[in-house]
Amino acid sequence: MDVRAGLGEQLSSGGGMSVLGKPSCATCPCDVAISNCGRLIYARLPWNGSIVVSHNNVLPNQHFRKGWQTRVKTWFDQPGAKKTRRVNRIKKAALIAPRPVDGLFRPAVRAPTVRYNLKLRAGRGFSLDELKAAGINRKEARTIGISVDHRRKNRSVEGLEANAARLAEYKSKLILFPRKLNRVKKADSDAATLATATQVTVATVLPIVQDANTDVRRKIEGTPAATAYHTIRMARSDKKLKGKREARAKAAAEEEKAKNK
Repeated sequence: MDVRAGLGEQLSSGGGMSVLGKPSCATCPCDVAISNCGRLIYARLPWNGSIVVSHNNVLPNQHFRKGWQTRVKTWFDQPGAKKTRRVNRIKKAALIAPRPVDGLFRPAVRAPTVRYNLKLRAGRGFSLDELKAAGINRKEARTIGISVDHRRKNRSVEGLEANAARLAEYKSKLILFPRKLNRVKKADSDAATLATATQVTVATVLPIVQDANTDVRRKIEGTPAATAYHTIRMARSDKKLKGKREARAKAAAEEEKAKNK
């Protein structure tokens, strides 16, 4: 019997054929297509929840329900945290008054490496040499609001002199309160000066000012006006345009010759 005829009889009699070769029920809504040679081309079956994947691919098994609500981080407390930080700053300022709000007095240092050493910034503490140049004892410095870094070394005379001058200016503006009001020492400020003391920030009273850029280009006497860069570029341009210029000159000469005739 012909394959097409036999399969046609099964389809007409209600007996279908599934993909796996097992007979299906008479009421199965299968769509079976048959080619001219009688081979089964495709069969569309009702989906039963199983996934058929061709080749050796990963199964489409995405996990979209992972209980993400338990791992979400929110920032609903941001306004409250901002207010808390502000209140804490006010409490700290009131607690350490009349001392400066921003802490200890720090030196002006240069950042390491060639890339960043053009910029001045606040350092960790004054070196022992800087304190000695300013006439301040290393143990006394910590008691009057000056930070000390015993590990730091001065690599230049300019930096040493700048920080020594910075310490001298700090001492001139310093108002030193006595530890006990009934025992005023020689270095303590008088009562009139103590009455004018206000709480400030060191960064506003003694800011770190960046140096002006004084590295300007100066003309060296006895040098030619032309530069090596300009000479090389002109030679390169002449070599590149040599053919065009010769052709243009030749054409102009021929045109002039034709006019003279």
